[in-house]
Amino acid sequence: MKITGVKTYLYRPTWNWLFVKIETDEGLYGWGEATCQAQEKPIEACIHNLADYLVGKDPRDIELHWSTMFRNTYWRPSFIVTSAMSGIDMALWDILGKSLGVPVYRLLGGAVRDRIKVYHNGWWFPAKSTDDYIRLAEREVKERGAKAIKYDPFWGTDVFTATEADILKVLDNVARVRKAVGDTVEIMLDCHSRMTTNSAIRFAHAVRQYNPAWFEEPLPTDAAPEDLARVVASTDIPIVTGERLVTRWCFRDIVEKRAATAINPDPCHAGGISEMKKIGELANTYYVGFTPHSAGGPIMVASNLHVEACAPNFTIHEFFAPDPPFYKEILKEPFPALVDECLKLPERPGLGVDLVEEALATRPYRYHDMSSFWDVPQVPAGGNLED
Repeated sequence: MKITGVKTYLYRPTWNWLFVKIETDEGLYGWGEATCQAQEKPIEACIHNLADYLVGKDPRDIELHWSTMFRNTYWRPSFIVTSAMSGIDMALWDILGKSLGVPVYRLLGGAVRDRIKVYHNGWWFPAKSTDDYIRLAEREVKERGAKAIKYDPFWGTDVFTATEADILKVLDNVARVRKAVGDTVEIMLDCHSRMTTNSAIRFAHAVRQYNPAWFEEPLPTDAAPEDLARVVASTDIPIVTGERLVTRWCFRDIVEKRAATAINPDPCHAGGISEMKKIGELANTYYVGFTPHSAGGPIMVASNLHVEACAPNFTIHEFFAPDPPFYKEILKEPFPALVDECLKLPERPGLGVDLVEEALATRPYRYHDMSSFWDVPQVPAGGNLED
């Protein structure tokens, strides 16, 4: 079997999803994903650059291709190259599973669980005020049945600009959301790297009374692991990081220096299925939890499910509640199936999902401006968000 072509597709539902299709001379093909907010174009170009190496080679030699592409990168770590490699790697696993007639998780050692517990994210994106957060959180719990929710209450703050008043607003937000959803719902707080070490420690102490399930990315991702370890040592709130780290080498210091309670590598950036499996096993040797980042399209979600199924230290899957309607637009068969706040494993060969290529052109690429992460939300005239 030989690779005959590598194609890419950009599809924009909320932000841009970047898909990879690898074709072979035997008619088998595989899907991958390299979704990345605001960096899709350079990653897409890199995928086509790597295609010059791949075409003519056997797609089933996954480890050979991963290690060769990584070695030949030369300048590393490169987020662009590892993201391109990630999408390619997923597609190669998809082909291998299809060629053998088995789902990918069977090839990773078999599942240690048959259902994947989820938490809900993305529900809070329209919020412009704390009242909006409360209303949206109540809806996610009461109407969609969420038992665990994650959100970022820190919008409008940055590392060196957050004032005491800003942090008090964040604490008020968390207090009111906790009261709205009750004590039995897990609440994960995502900081998106908006704090210094000392401010993160102070915040962790102040927010502890609201019993957050975890505190994610308190420090910039290029902060010293020793500083993140200080935050971990200062609180019993689990500290999570890793969605913007790539390969096992970048996670090595995090786990060795006890700089996280759990890690959330992203399969579209960290190195694909091959590297996610290794990163999870590395974390397991230090009894660090494994909760992959999953803010992308259905290929990313499927890839995560296969890895999560096989990871003894897996904890919970990130589920973006606004996304399934878009899945219906581009998938040949329904996926994923959410039952009792758990996702079932894909059982079809390979990744178990297939895309309609023509449908991927219905929502064309548009540049995604990441500055919105640091802008102060603007309340519409008349008050809070309306349905």
